[in-house]
Amino acid sequence: MEISLNESILKEAADWLATRDHTLAAVLQAYGYPPLWDREPGFATLIYIILEQQVSLASARAAFLRLQDYLGSITPDNFLKINDEDLFRIGFSRQKKTYARGLAEAILKQDFAIESLPQMPDTTLRPYMKSLKGIGDWTVDVYALMCLLRPDVLPKGDIALYESFRVLYALDARPNYTFFEENTQHWRPWRSVGARILWHFYLCERAVK
Repeated sequence: MEISLNESILKEAADWLATRDHTLAAVLQAYGYPPLWDREPGFATLIYIILEQQVSLASARAAFLRLQDYLGSITPDNFLKINDEDLFRIGFSRQKKTYARGLAEAILKQDFAIESLPQMPDTTLRPYMKSLKGIGDWTVDVYALMCLLRPDVLPKGDIALYESFRVLYALDARPNYTFFEENTQHWRPWRSVGARILWHFYLCERAVK
C-alpha cells in the first residue's frame, strides 16, 4: 500500500524539507505551509485535469463548471451522451474531446480500471495511465500528486513549477525537467511537498502583484 499525504504529514514533510533546503524554508517563513490541494479520485477529476492541459487554471475551471452544469453528475455514460457541438461550447478542444471520450469508453469497456489506481504502486501507475491517448506525464503526475496524494511526485512539464524554481534559485533561465529533477534530489522522499511549496510561492506572489 502506497503512503498517502494528509495535512499532518504534509506539515511534517515541509518542516523536514526546510532543514535541507534554505530556499524552501524561506518560502515557508514568508507564506506558511502550502495547502494539501487534494482532489477526489475518479473520472470527473481526471476529465478536469485533461481540461487543464496547456491552458490557464481559470479557463479550465470555467469549462469544468459548464460541464457540471450541463451534466449534473459527471460519469462516463453521461459524458458519452454529449454531442460534439455541446462539447465545443463547454470548452473542449477537438483533441481534448477525443481524449475525454476515449477515457469514458475505456472505463465503460473495463479496459481502464480507474477505481484501481489508488492501489497501484508508482512504478505501475505511470505506464498504465499513459496507455490511454491524451494521458501524458503531466496528467499522471497531477493525478498522482493531488488525487492519490502520493508523497514523492515531481510533476513534469509544469511551467509554474519551473518558473518558481527559476525565481527562487536565481537561475538565468527557466529550467527544463532534467535540470529540475537533478537539482531536487535532496527533496526525496517528499518531492510532492516540495512541488506544493513552489506552487504556493507562485500563487502567493501573483496575488500580491
